[in-house]
Amino acid sequence: MIAEPCEPARQRLDKWLYYARFAKTRERASRMCLEGVVRVNRVRTEKPDFALKPGDVLTFAQGNRIRVVEVRGLPGRRGSAHEAAGCYVDLAPAG
Repeated sequence: MIAEPCEPARQRLDKWLYYARFAKTRERASRMCLEGVVRVNRVRTEKPDFALKPGDVLTFAQGNRIRVVEVRGLPGRRGSAHEAAGCYVDLAPAG
């Protein structure tokens, strides 16, 4: 019997932003956190190492849009845009 790899229960916020393709580099994702641009469950966080879990709701500015996304998965790597889109649900109103 082979044990299947388990998905981690939590993931660093900066890693998730990078893996889910909301930041072009991990450094930029970390800077977004340090600048206080990201809110997790309506609370501003300045910690790139914040332990994110499925079900958390992130709010942050991206370009001229305000993004509101619910974390659905914790990816193990930065994959394609299609793979990344499966890790979250966009909750922002269309417009």
